[in-house]
Amino acid sequence: MKRTMLATMLGTLLMAAHAAPPNTQLDKQLAAIVADPAHPLSGLSVLAIRDGHVAYEGQFGLARIATHTPVRPQTMFRIASISKMVTAFGLLRLVEQGTVSLDEDVSRYLGFTLRNPHFPDRPVTLRHLLTHTSSLRDDAGYSWPVDKSLVSIFAGGGAMWASNAAPGGYFTYCNLGWGVIGTVMEKVTGERFDRLMQRLILNPLDLRGGYNPAAFSPAEVADTATLYRRRTTDTEVWNPQGPWIAQVDDFATRPPAPPAGIERYVPGTNATPFSPTGGLRISAPDLGKVMLMLLNGGRHDGKQILQPATIALMFSEQWQFNGKNGDTLGGLYRSWGLGAQRFPDVDGKGNQLVSRAHFTAVGHLGEAYGLISTFAVDLEHRNGIVSLIGGFGTDPDGDPGRYSAHTRAEEAILTTLYRGAVER
Repeated sequence: MKRTMLATMLGTLLMAAHAAPPNTQLDKQLAAIVADPAHPLSGLSVLAIRDGHVAYEGQFGLARIATHTPVRPQTMFRIASISKMVTAFGLLRLVEQGTVSLDEDVSRYLGFTLRNPHFPDRPVTLRHLLTHTSSLRDDAGYSWPVDKSLVSIFAGGGAMWASNAAPGGYFTYCNLGWGVIGTVMEKVTGERFDRLMQRLILNPLDLRGGYNPAAFSPAEVADTATLYRRRTTDTEVWNPQGPWIAQVDDFATRPPAPPAGIERYVPGTNATPFSPTGGLRISAPDLGKVMLMLLNGGRHDGKQILQPATIALMFSEQWQFNGKNGDTLGGLYRSWGLGAQRFPDVDGKGNQLVSRAHFTAVGHLGEAYGLISTFAVDLEHRNGIVSLIGGFGTDPDGDPGRYSAHTRAEEAILTTLYRGAVER
């Protein structure tokens, strides 16, 4: 069933066909959040799972504003740090195969010695990287061109390391660790990261998209959303009365280009151009497939993607904030698994997803280039929610949440979606 929304200040808000039974009341509530004149969003795609089944899907707003292209079920977004969790799925498949070990010194895989110069006797392991306790820091950057090798980057990398925390001792969210993880995955398999993830995860799960839009089909390129802010791309100055400004994936203007020099790239030297940390383009319904795979013990369409024991390990608590062993970013990070966040739903502690709903979940969040994303699944009760916001018209930091460290728009979407589709 196709729906057409009335014109709003954003333009025409369109909704695509639902894979789940229609829910007109929830449609109206979410459309109103997107079209809020005080805090508009460029586009939104959501999905909810109740008792192991898709209970609701909804798409609102525009994927490409200049061409008035609506967000559709097949619209793919660059989902930012939810990509880390999907990368972790691929790595854990290699762990299952015995190709790598979580507690081995990663130097063994990389082919060079990776050490915090302040703690030279403490090896860095994949477990450290997956739990953000490696002592790596993002201060000197976390992505470089393909002609720069990680060994050369780390050769002068004092700024990349904490001076007051040894590996395994302190949680600090770090994107650079995922560049190291992706490079390890390449080194032990001999495959380029984007292609390796297609083989390990995306193809077995029948997912569209991937980590390298230059390799997309024309249809996939056409279905990739542009991410927006009402803010210039190179300053922090917002202009809520100004135009929506494309931040990334403006493929209506120019097609995706491969990383420069990719034809000369040697896998296992520097996987950061493929952004294992945040570069996956995927749709909300396909993230729903990922969620159902987890709820079904790692199985999809008769194929065992991950073993149940691996899923249990991945989402088990590997780190917990004790008041002094990590940087929680205002309470957002309080418990972590292997490449996945845990949301214990503690009132007033920052990472509560849904107001007064006792939604204890695991998964990941993402924020980059105007997008804010959520993947949260309650494995015990077989419920989950996916939210992909394509862009903010006002500074999200200027509209903080009322009960969490999330933005007010996130709170409104997640609570509305949960109450209207999961709790009903």
